[in-house]
Amino acid sequence: MIRQHHSIRVAGLLVALTVAASAIAETYPGKSWRAYRSPEQAGWSSEGLNKAKRLASTFDTSAVIVVHGGRIVYEWGETERAFMCHSMRKSILSALYGIYVESGAIDIDKTMEALGIDDKAPSLSEGEKQATVRDLLKARSGIYHAALYETEGMTASKPPRGSHAPGTNWHYNNWDFNALGTIFDNEVEASLFEKFELDFAEPLGMQDFERGAHTDYYAGDQSVHPAYPFRLSARDLARFGLMMARDGKWKKDQIVPAEWVAESTASYSDAGPSGGYGYMWWIAANGRHFESVKLPDGAYSARGANGHFIVVVPQWDLVVVHRVNTFLPRSEVTSQQFGALLGKILEAAPVEMRVE
Repeated sequence: MIRQHHSIRVAGLLVALTVAASAIAETYPGKSWRAYRSPEQAGWSSEGLNKAKRLASTFDTSAVIVVHGGRIVYEWGETERAFMCHSMRKSILSALYGIYVESGAIDIDKTMEALGIDDKAPSLSEGEKQATVRDLLKARSGIYHAALYETEGMTASKPPRGSHAPGTNWHYNNWDFNALGTIFDNEVEASLFEKFELDFAEPLGMQDFERGAHTDYYAGDQSVHPAYPFRLSARDLARFGLMMARDGKWKKDQIVPAEWVAESTASYSDAGPSGGYGYMWWIAANGRHFESVKLPDGAYSARGANGHFIVVVPQWDLVVVHRVNTFLPRSEVTSQQFGALLGKILEAAPVEMRVE
């Protein structure tokens, strides 16, 4: 009889734990984010997270938010301030593409020639025009035309025109990323900023986003394809990251097709110490993603110049957002510094969130 009662209690406990875990997994923020009463409630260490915060205080970090199981475990800084996103804009556009590829508005196997995409003189060659939208998403177009919104390093490292056929070489290339903005607007027949507001900001309940104040196209003489800078807050980016971590789902709605989330966050290229590269997402691959920290392969991140990061680890239902006030000159957190900070954050995580 004692054994039977013990078995019943154990079985009941297992059911309760399963139900509790399921409830946590399905948690989403409402009008505002919900936070755990303490990190310990979610299995984290307050002492360890405080150590991470002290490390960040030696960097130019402006805001950090850690979301696990759909709730805030820990946050500090100006999480409500709409900082510049820089190149994180590209991962946002990648997710938007998924909606309109599924609807049939965009065919990612069409070529630049078929879409009527060209650029200022010296315009695209016939060979370059054979690059597909899929090639651009992978940063494998082979089109090394001058582009807008590039750093000096990006411009200097660009291969010579015609040196690689479409699809044969990975090169992180703003021409690809900016042309994808033009293609989106043309094929969807609407501004990508408008669609971001309608498809992401509104259904995800972003608290700080204002389209008129936080978006604008960036044009210039080098190219006909403008860049599309965003300003977003850490807590709004965390909503976007949580949607991605949940395979494109938000509460009862499938915002981005799950198949696209999987396809766009698979690795198609070797990106060196960063791991791999998907459709405008950086992918953890072969144990590589950031220095000083181990993440499971298949985790991924959006990255913006001078220290902006969204790290998504679907296996752990984890999102970490890091911001820097790049409105200020020379304000920067390097990828190596962020890797050290992320490693310190994960030292405070539950023991099951470890990669040996």
